[in-house]
Amino acid sequence: MSGGVLTADELEAALRAVGDERYHIHHPFHHSLHGGKLTRNQVQAWALNRYYYQASIPAKDATLMARFPTAEERREWRRRIEDHDGNGVAPGGIERWLKLAEGIGLSRAMVESTAYILPVTRFAVDAYVHFVRDRTLLEAVASSLTELFSPQIISERVLGMLTNYDWIKPETLAYFTPRLNQAPRDSDWALSYVKAHATTREKQEAVLAALRFKCDVLWSQLDGLYFSYVAPGFIPPGAFNPARMS
Repeated sequence: MSGGVLTADELEAALRAVGDERYHIHHPFHHSLHGGKLTRNQVQAWALNRYYYQASIPAKDATLMARFPTAEERREWRRRIEDHDGNGVAPGGIERWLKLAEGIGLSRAMVESTAYILPVTRFAVDAYVHFVRDRTLLEAVASSLTELFSPQIISERVLGMLTNYDWIKPETLAYFTPRLNQAPRDSDWALSYVKAHATTREKQEAVLAALRFKCDVLWSQLDGLYFSYVAPGFIPPGAFNPARMS
């Protein structure tokens, strides 16, 4: 580790540079997904595996929220849990993702069971949940900063899928509409928190490493999907296999 303490603006620039290099918007599976190059079964595999990530987010956020020392901070983070779990009246993101899965032909019960996800999906998502639980609060917050980059990937994904797959309807992708507002709101707060609390070079290096780790979590999930369902097409035992389920 070398160099002095970064200014707040320099730290933000370094964080954004991590996303520019490592965010999964650059992954070939993402390009295939929004470019209309995937089959229905391949899109189903994506939705099925992504559900495990979506469903794990509120559990991750609950462990993080409990570590904040002030009620104001806990209230701020609690909004994320309600965004995903719903509030008992309005459905949250998990319910909207299940609607997406149903809209492309998957069984809700199969998706909710998570029995057919790829091993790499389970390992990557569980590693993220454990990271947030076990690392410092500052590193845990910093790992959420992939949301800085999500509006672009959401816009590409929605436009591309609606343009290139005539069997996907706008209501199927309703999950993404609230995220265009929720993600910037959440990332703005998290970024301000990180800039305020990463006051030493050691802490700054730790938050940069945390963001790189989170980018690796997202990238590895797409690696698994590409390897299993695109090329070379080696589906591991027990995972979603359309040829055996038809």
